[in-house]
Amino acid sequence: MKDLFEKYKSKFSELKLWTLLKNGAKRLGTKAVYSALLMFYAYKRKDTPAWAKRIVIGTLGYLLAPIDAIPDLSPFIGFTDDIGILSIGVVAIAGFINDEVKEKARTQLEKWMGNYDEADVKEVDDQL
Repeated sequence: MKDLFEKYKSKFSELKLWTLLKNGAKRLGTKAVYSALLMFYAYKRKDTPAWAKRIVIGTLGYLLAPIDAIPDLSPFIGFTDDIGILSIGVVAIAGFINDEVKEKARTQLEKWMGNYDEADVKEVDDQL
């Protein structure tokens, strides 16, 4: 897993992430966008250690990579691997996702997606 994160860290940039999430929120889905936002806001915390920030950068870099390890075969299942990698990343840094991070992620999620399914957010939170 470490190799995967190292491979994709160069793909990460805040601007690319914001653009992808803002423009593709509906296509990516609530769980993926919320997970990415949790990771981003945890990354921005000064208390998050360097090893956890490296996981965030690698995971979000994977999401941003134009060609990832498992090609997206159709629009319906195209982000399955991305959601899996995001889930692994979120669980790996769960100790640094506090209530403030969750609130920021939910606020941004609502701006981009409007009314979203709270059950999807709860499902992600239950992993933490």
